[in-house]
Order: sequence, then C-alpha cells, then structure tokens
Amino acid sequence: MRSGVDAYNMSWKVPGPSFIGTRVIELSFIGCDFDIYLLDGVNSRELICTVNCPNDGIPESVAKQQCNGTGCCRSMFSHTVVSLELQFVRYDRGKSKTKGEMQHTNQSLLWDTIRVETYNMLLLWGIVLDRRNINCDAASNKTNYACVSDHSRCFDAYSGMSPSYQCMCHNGYAGNPYVADGCSRDRGYNPVEWKANCGRSCGNISIPFPFGLEEGCYARKQFQLHCIDMRSSRLELISMYSEIRQININEGTIETINRGEFSYGGMQSIYTGSIRTQELQWVVANLSCQEAQEDSTTYACVSADSTCLGVSLRISGYLGYRCRCLTGFHGNPYVRNGCQDINECETIPGICKGLCHNTIGAFYCTKCPHKTEYDATKMGCTPTNRQKSRLLLGIMIGLGVGFGVPLLGLSAVFIVLKWKRDEQKKQRRKYFRDNQGILLEQLISLDENTSDKTKIFSLEDLEKATHNFDQTRILGRGGHGTVYKGILADQRVVAIKSSKAIEQSEINQFINEVIILSHINHRNIVRLFGCCLETKVPLLVYDFVPNGSLYDILHSSSDSNFSLSWDECLRIALEVAGALCYLHSAASVLVFHRDVKSSNILLDANYTAKVSDFGASRVVPIDQTHVNTNVQGTFGYLDPEYYRTGQLNQKSDVYSFGVVLVELLVRKEPIFTTQSGSKQNLSSYFLCELKSRPIKEIVTAQIREEATEEEINSVAHLAEMCLRLQGEERPTMKQVEMTLHTLHAKRSKLSRVAQGDDQEIQQLLSSRVNAAPLAGCSLDQLSRRCYSLEQEFILSAEVPR
Repeated sequence: MRSGVDAYNMSWKVPGPSFIGTRVIELSFIGCDFDIYLLDGVNSRELICTVNCPNDGIPESVAKQQCNGTGCCRSMFSHTVVSLELQFVRYDRGKSKTKGEMQHTNQSLLWDTIRVETYNMLLLWGIVLDRRNINCDAASNKTNYACVSDHSRCFDAYSGMSPSYQCMCHNGYAGNPYVADGCSRDRGYNPVEWKANCGRSCGNISIPFPFGLEEGCYARKQFQLHCIDMRSSRLELISMYSEIRQININEGTIETINRGEFSYGGMQSIYTGSIRTQELQWVVANLSCQEAQEDSTTYACVSADSTCLGVSLRISGYLGYRCRCLTGFHGNPYVRNGCQDINECETIPGICKGLCHNTIGAFYCTKCPHKTEYDATKMGCTPTNRQKSRLLLGIMIGLGVGFGVPLLGLSAVFIVLKWKRDEQKKQRRKYFRDNQGILLEQLISLDENTSDKTKIFSLEDLEKATHNFDQTRILGRGGHGTVYKGILADQRVVAIKSSKAIEQSEINQFINEVIILSHINHRNIVRLFGCCLETKVPLLVYDFVPNGSLYDILHSSSDSNFSLSWDECLRIALEVAGALCYLHSAASVLVFHRDVKSSNILLDANYTAKVSDFGASRVVPIDQTHVNTNVQGTFGYLDPEYYRTGQLNQKSDVYSFGVVLVELLVRKEPIFTTQSGSKQNLSSYFLCELKSRPIKEIVTAQIREEATEEEINSVAHLAEMCLRLQGEERPTMKQVEMTLHTLHAKRSKLSRVAQGDDQEIQQLLSSRVNAAPLAGCSLDQLSRRCYSLEQEFILSAEVPR
C-alpha cells in the first residue's frame, strides 16, 4: 500500500473464452483495517467483507487459518461469475495503533499489504461455438463436433465470454462423452463395505453406508465425505464442495448448508437439486431398476424387505435409482438385514380404535375386550365404570400386599441379623471363658507392672485394625500361623499373630506365657502389647517392625541395591545373642525360643535386631535344665540332638543361632540348592568345607573385603562350636554374647582410631588379647583345657579342623 492512498481497485475475469465462469468462488482477504466492496456499475457498490486489526499481535498464518474478520476475512460468490470488480477502502490509521505500537506487536506485514487469495473455486469450461453456429445442435453436423461418444448429447452454455456448449452422456450412461465409446452404463456402485471398523460419524452427524469417510467405507467415489472438524460437526461432500447437516437414507436426500443459489444436475451427476432449497436428492447409479437388478454384484438394494425406486426429474428426465425399505420396515436398505420391522402399535399411538397387534411388516386391529371401551384421550381400551371400581379395589389390595410383604421381609432380615449378632456375642464370650480370659484379667489386675503394658483386646478392635483381617494386610505366613498388619484406634501400628491351632490343655500355659512375655522388656525382643481371647485360637498383638526380616535382606534377589555391611552383621549377631541370653538367664524363669532363624529376626527403622515369633517357645522353671516336648522347629535350624531325643534345652537355641551366624558369613539359605540341583543342609556344608579349605575361601567376597582374617576366623570358629552335635559341647548364649561383644568392641575401637603407627595398633590388639579371662566362662567341656572364653576363641584359629 502507498502512503496517503486509502482506496484501491482490483478486477478479475475468467482466464479465456473457453471458460464459462465460476459456480463457486471463495476469496480470502488478508490485511489490517480495511473494507472490501463489490462494484456494480459506476456509483453502486456492496460491502462484502471487513478486516480489523487484532488487539494482540498474531502471526499472519494464524490470521489466515481462523479468517474470522481479525487480520483476515472471507467472502463467497455462489452464482455464475464471469468477472469481478473489487474496491478496498482503508480506515484512518490515527484511529488505530501508532507506528511504534504496530512494530511492537509485530503486525507490520498486516498493516502495509493487502493480499487476496483464492480459498475455493469451481471453474466451468465449454466448447467455443463458431460464430456461424448459434447453438450446439447446429454444431453437431460439423467435423469438429466435440460430443463424439455414442449415447452422448450436447447442451448450450449461455454464460461466459463467448457462446459455447458442453457434452454429457445420456440418462443411464456415465463416462467421458468427448472420446469414442466414452459413455457406458453406470457400473460404478460397489455394495460391499470391504474395510472393517469404518468411522460412521462426524461429531453429531451420522454417516450411513453407502456414504463413508475412507476408501473401502463408501460404495462409490461420489459418496466420499470429509470430516472437517469432529468437534463442531463440520462434514463436507467432496464431489460437490458442500457442507452437509444430515443424510436421510429413507428419503434419498442430503440436507446442506445454504451457501449459494446455483443448481446441481444436468452434468450426468448422481445428485440433483438446489442448494437454495438446502436439500440434495441423490441416486446410487444412473440405471433403471430393471437394469440394476440384472447385475447382482453392483445392485444396491441388498437388504431383505427392501425395494428399488426410480428417480425422475421434471426438467432433465430420469436420473437413476435408489433403494428404500418396504412399507412396515425402516432402516438402511443398502446393508444386509438393514431393514427392520416397525412396531406400529408402539410408534403410532391411536392407530387402532381398539387393540393393536403387530406383525412382520404390518399390523391389525381388534375390538376392545369385554367390559372395556376405547378411550380416545388415552388412546387405549379402559374398563367401564363398574370395572373401574373393581380395579381400584384390586389396586388397593395389591398396594397393601406390595408394601406388607417387603415390610415383613425387612423385619425378618432384621430379626435374623440381630439373632446372628447375639449368637456371635455368645460365641465370643464362650471362647473368652475357654481361653481363661477371666484368669488373665485377674492376673493383670494383680500385677501392677503388667497392667500398664498388657491389654486384652476385643475381637472387634482387631477387626477394625485389620479391615476384617483383609488378605492385603497379611505380613507373612509361617509354620505357627499368619501375621497381619493392623492400625489400632490410638494409631499405633501393630503386628497381629493368629496361630494355627492350640490344644485346650495348653491354654493355661499360654496364659502363663502371655504374663511372662509381658514382663520382657528388652530392646532386641519384639514387644508384646496384649492378646485377644474372643477367638477359638487366641491372637497375640506385637509391636510392628517395618524393615522386614534378616532373611529377606540376606537372601533377596541379586538386583537388590541394599546389603548389610560386616559391621552391621556383627552388631545384629550381638543383639540377637543378647536377646537370647536374656531369655535364657535374665528372667525368673527360663524361656526357650525353639524357633531361632533369620526370618524371625526382624529389623526396625534403624536396622536394630528384634527377636520375634514366640509361638513355639516354651517356659521352663528356673530349676529345670530341659523339657520334653513334641519336636517342633524349622528344618535347617533344628537342633539334631533335640530332634533325636525330644528334649528341649537352651543349647537347642544355641545350635539354631549358629546356623544364623553361618548365613551371615556365606549368605546361603539354611537349605539351599547346589550347582548339581540337589538340596543341601547349610550347617553340614559349612562344617564339611571347613575341613577341606580355608575359611576365607568359604565366606562371601564382601566379608573378605570388609572383615579382618582374625574376625572371620573367630566368628567361623564360634559358629562351628554352636553347631556341634553334642549339646554339652556347645557354648551358652552368655558365652556367645561375650565373644561377639569382644569382637564388636575391638572393631568399633579400631574404626575410631585414625590410621597411624603400626606399633600402636599392635599394642592395642595385644592388650585386648591379653585381657583378663571372664569370670565363670571356662570351656573345659569344649577343649579339655582351662582357658578363658575369650582366649579360647582367639586361639581357636590355630586349632586344626
């Protein structure tokens, strides 16, 4: 645009004499702040479009895409157009943004130019007539006559720059009339939808066959549609460049959006009508019904209960055929079994002045039954007045029965539920008595220390804590029962153990054990909060330990990112030994655990060891050294002497602890699978390997890297003594604890001392080795010589195995 010029003119005309004109031309005007006028004569003009500047800077591509009057507007001419005269009138710039503002928002291209682009055009052409010929009929006798195909004819085109004509095939024929034998019978319809999962909608518009969006989904090319925008339901008929609102299969019509006033038809099309009426008629082929039925491979009416219907036009004559369902049926005749029966009795109220009976494709009427009459307002048979009173009585009786029966049912359900709750309470009270609940309450009330720590929980409390013992709350299953995770009403997280079975004769012993365990207050033993006696088998409630068991960490999969260091292994072994020593000697009675194993050693948030699962434990008076019981425990950890004699003593726990020590050294399960695929006992494997090769070749690589040779030999020798077959040759848990304590203290002290003079470290080691022997820790039974326990274990590295 030029400075100071506010009006610009532009003209357009068809490109040559062979072009008749355009039926559709749609132009886009891109720029900023101007009006577009269509000129008609010298002083007459019509405003067709206005372009405004955007408030915020937008790229030209976005303005063209939206073209809503901001930076771009669009106008369509839908009548026959041969030429156009357009005028562009700019606004006053002073009323809009300043030059600086315009540059800031990056709109200079929109300000300084006016662009006109063709968005859509349907350009028609024809054969130019010789000046001596006034119409196409006169030209048909000439050698240069264009309609050379049989079954073709010409018609005059009255618009355009020069007189011209066009050719078309006769009705019932399709093809190219400008070449020899170009017009043939219309065989372009394919009744088979060969593509699966065709899209049958565009937003809210349904797309029935024979129309479709993709190849293989429509019956012929002219039925192809394009879904412009699924969200706004914009659907276009590609062959006619027209947006459509609805397709009516039964009437053979398409409802279009009114965008002009020109007509279709006359050009051998399967469509006819005027967009001015917003409706197109269509046929499936330019054939008669008789011709179409002769070829079953292209016949469109494939549904049963459908028929062929010829379509004729008043002006151009016969157009072709389409299909419809027979009277009494509705649906899509162009797909198999598409025509379905209409139930006139339901769809057309009042079709009969009596009773209506539907049949396939039809219906029939009968009179109203006896004592009824037809009611025109209700469009049905209704009882007479006398019959109505009887009906009213029947309704009242029915309502009474209808309300009474459910009420009785609800009452019965309520009574049954109440009875079940009462029976449940009775059963729980019975279990409470059988499990010596009254005795336990008396013992707790008499013992001041116990009453503050131990509680008798109701079954309802534990059901709420575990969501009725939901399977997802199971922490683990063992030989003695199942352990659930629960959250008590005071938000304490607990572990609830449900034992598998308990003999009635053991109930008193169980109560006694609960009292004793409630007195246990050791940092390395899982704390007992209480129990529940309202079940057949009593439930025990322990403190919840979050980090799982020692077994899980030692024997987890190789891709685990966590493993215990040698320092942690020594500390855990010392803590477990201290807990077992406490059970064996620090209480008023002896407690033999009987099931010491790595899976019963739990680790809290700080990986502090907690001995758990006293389901197999036995309480023994302080003056007894053993107790005779049925053999119980876990293979791999079970004391061979206890298994052979049935006599349980504290050395049975020592043997099981020795297996745990071996697990810490070699990181193998107590019963593991060898490379040959056979099962082997860990303790047997360890003792056998000690005789054939050095201990450093047996332990894991991590132990060899982190532990000293002295520490490895000492722990290995301690494990070997714990695993001796004769119980009297094994050390006590007190001796085991003191040995581990010495090793752990020595390692802790060494780790705190900075690397320095080797002589100082040697003096520190020699002072620990020459320490005074522990009182009462003689190992005469083990070696037939008199050494202190510490000296025995330190010198044991030199004893041949």
